[in-house]
Amino acid sequence: MYVRIIPVLSAIAFALLSLFFSPDYSSSSKVRLLPIKDGAIGPESIVFDITGDGPYTGVSDGRILKWQGVEEGWIDYASVTSQELLETCKGSKDPKREHVCGRPLGLHFGKQGELYVADAYHGLLVVTAGDKFATPVVTETQGRSLRFTNSLDVDERTGVVYFTDSSKRFQRREFMSAVISGDKTGRLMSFNLVTKEVRVVLDGLSFPNGVALSKDGTFLILAETTTCRVLRYWIQPPADSSSARNGGDIEVVAELPGFPDNIRRSPRGGFWVALHSRRSRLVAWALSVAWIQRLILEFGTQRLGVDLQRVSKMVGRWNGAASAVRVSGEGEVLEVLEGVGDRRMRFISQVEERNGTLWLGSVIMPFAGVYPLAA
Repeated sequence: MYVRIIPVLSAIAFALLSLFFSPDYSSSSKVRLLPIKDGAIGPESIVFDITGDGPYTGVSDGRILKWQGVEEGWIDYASVTSQELLETCKGSKDPKREHVCGRPLGLHFGKQGELYVADAYHGLLVVTAGDKFATPVVTETQGRSLRFTNSLDVDERTGVVYFTDSSKRFQRREFMSAVISGDKTGRLMSFNLVTKEVRVVLDGLSFPNGVALSKDGTFLILAETTTCRVLRYWIQPPADSSSARNGGDIEVVAELPGFPDNIRRSPRGGFWVALHSRRSRLVAWALSVAWIQRLILEFGTQRLGVDLQRVSKMVGRWNGAASAVRVSGEGEVLEVLEGVGDRRMRFISQVEERNGTLWLGSVIMPFAGVYPLAA
């Protein structure tokens, strides 16, 4: 009995360790780390305001921080946490408190200076310019609360906010279970700022994550984390009259070597896709076999009490340095960012390019990174 079980448990452990494991790349001293203050971690999204000030980022205790330069560092800008819980939550990095304190993920400034926030537990929120606390915009649809609001982009021409709800079943603190189970309940949503209409644009997605609009607003690029794919959704037919594509069409434009997170448009053309970690052949195979998925989830987590999130963080000490790719709207690889910085800069969640510099976010690490592009 035990002879049979031990190899199985070893395979489970190896698969778990491999899931978020990347080889170590050569180091570069050009990356600069910007530590988060007061004990919080996970500057997931990096964004600048309409005047070019910032950047701003959301962290694990529900606060949104603003970078004020080397001397002042990060300062408090706003919070998705209620005023009553602000001090209690400050500095928290406990996933079990995220539903109370909030967990701001995607950020995007509107043309009036308002900051839209995709909070994993509280839905789509907004921080009005000059305010210190976020207010709800969309918290439910079709009679059900949003369960895992993740990333967003705003179409300033139409007043439509596009955002992802990564799963109807799992919350952010269960993201590993969502990946391992092959959950396909994720959605791409939209909210019209003028009409206040909430719409499910796409359903049945495998952990939809980052989303970014094209420069002309005709399509958007969407990351599916579990499948390591980049999708293109046509909002309206392309200007090229010879194209057979129509509004509402969706297509796969890229297969990636790792698990994608946020997507941001590059000022040099194309889109930066951050890779949380690489996907080995073993992991790709394991995630395609139903009985292995059930074994890990039912036996490993329910019977043995394995904390998948903790395992992923433990493995992080061996994880390779940050990686990302810049792809065109057609999925062509334009640039590869691999092994940026030393092993401290890993689990990259976003690349924001501005004035010849890449600002790197990480949903797990206690700092953001700054990387100057080569001249």
